[in-house]
Parts: sequence; C-alpha cells; structure tokens
Amino acid sequence: MSETPCHILTVDVGNTTTRLGLFALADSADKTPRPLRTCDLTTPPRITADEVRIQLIQARAVLGDAPLAGTILSCVVPALTDTWRRALADIAPARPLVVGPGLKSGMRLSYDNPSEVGPDRIADAVAARAIWGAPAIIVDLGTTTNVEVIDQTGAFAGGIIAPGIALGARALAEAAARLPQIELRAPRRLIGTSTRSAMQSGVVFGEVARIDGLLDGIVTELGCPAPVILTGGDAARIAPLLRHEATVDTDLTLRGLALLWQRNQRA
Repeated sequence: MSETPCHILTVDVGNTTTRLGLFALADSADKTPRPLRTCDLTTPPRITADEVRIQLIQARAVLGDAPLAGTILSCVVPALTDTWRRALADIAPARPLVVGPGLKSGMRLSYDNPSEVGPDRIADAVAARAIWGAPAIIVDLGTTTNVEVIDQTGAFAGGIIAPGIALGARALAEAAARLPQIELRAPRRLIGTSTRSAMQSGVVFGEVARIDGLLDGIVTELGCPAPVILTGGDAARIAPLLRHEATVDTDLTLRGLALLWQRNQRA
C-alpha cells in the first residue's frame, strides 16, 4: 500500500539562489511552520524542465523523498517560472501553486498595481504578519535589498527596493579598473587603511548605515515602532552591525510559502 502524502515542497527561485524547503503537512497548518529540511541551488539564467527534474531528484535526496501532497513556487525570474511549474507538476498529485495574481494571500496590498509585487515579497510579508503580527518591517538581503512594510492594519503598505550588498561590491570592481573583488565582511575599523578594507567599509558599513537610515524613516512614516525581521543570504552578517534590534529568520520566505499553500487549500 502506498504511503499517504504528508509533506509539501516550497520553492523560492531567486535571481542568484533557489531555495527549497520540505514541510510536514500537519505543521503547515500552524501559523509558525518551520521547514524540516532546506536545500540551496544556484539559479542559472536558463534551464530546461528536464534539467529542473534532475535537480529535483538530487534535491529530494537531501530533503527526503516522502510522498508530497503538493508544491508551491515563488519565482522572480519570469523566464524560469513555467519551466519550474512543469517540472513540479511531475512530483505531486496536485498542480503546483504559483505565487502571483489569482493566489489568495489573505493580505490587502496597498500598492498602486498589486500585480507588481514580487512573489517573494508577498511570502515574506505573509510569514512576518503571521509570526510577529502587525506592524512589522522585513529586510530581505539578497541580490537586491528589499524592505517590506506591514502597517498597523495588517496590510502590505509597500516598501523599498535597492541594490544588494554583493551587487554593490561587484559593481565597484567591474566599473573601476583598479578596484579588486573583495570578501564581504566588516573590517575592524570604519576608516580603511588599504584599498580592500576601504571597499569593505564602504560596502558593508555603507549597507548597514543605509538600512538603519531607512528603518528610521519607515518608523517615522508608520508613526509607531515595529519589529524588524532580517532574511536572505546576508542577514546574519548584517544584523549584528545594525543600531536597530532585529530578528534573523533565513527561512522566512519558505515559511510564507507554506502558509500560502495551506490558505489556498482551505480556499
């Protein structure tokens, strides 16, 4: 007798990294689900559905190959959305859910054009509101630095999109012939005494100052304090350097996807 499907697979395709998370079906009904296991893949500029299927086989060897009740996809690379959708359709009985227009988030989007809000930003906001309530501020540190703001009513109020820390470092090295590629870590002093330490100060401490300044302005606009949640690949590096107290949750997007899957099953 076949095993009853009791897990869901969440997939977050970013510009640089694709993250997969396996959730127990019972836990996905919780307001604070956590992945049992996660797996990170490099996001290529182009990939076929068959190549994604091969990656899924390899990823499930890491995540566990228990039968899946369903899958949900967030993809910020439009050219890869259908490729991932077709590959995911082969590994679960239900069609894959794709975060975007038509999927119920349970959250009002106070945005001029709600269809413009990236699926990862929606997942972040859904998870943050479920876990920390409203208002809340999410800073997602990836290829871009995204700030999402949930207002006192629990609505997605909007946010900020800026170049990410790694993107800034790469732009410096590519645009200026004499500047090298650098390791992204905070130097011991703000005033650099070498080209590398000066660049590290500008990139890392500059990002910290930008985030702190933006958080100051957001709190002023909101008119009240709000918990700050950091997620993304650079969250653990930046959080200790901020003036603002912040919670690091690197699985926030995946947790939001699990919640979105559950809400759309009920719907």
